Amino acid sequence: MSFGELFVEQREKKGKTQNKAAKEIGISQQVLNKWERNISIPTIDNCIKLADYYGITLDELVGREFGHIQEQSNKNQ
Repeated sequence: MSFGELFVEQREKKGKTQNKAAKEIGISQQVLNKWERNISIPTIDNCIKLADYYGITLDELVGREFGHIQEQSNKNQ
């Protein structure tokens, strides 16, 4: 799943339109639209804002699962 798809999924879970979410996050709707369509990606500061807004971790925001990371780490040792 792409970053944009993950962002859309989180916004829809929260029951927000792009416009409403963007206003509440403090960004323009056009910027959020570009992120959700994978035209551009947010800075780390904006990723933090998104994660805080959606009430999730940065790992969850980008679809990273801790168990998967732990498995990879063990394989590399």
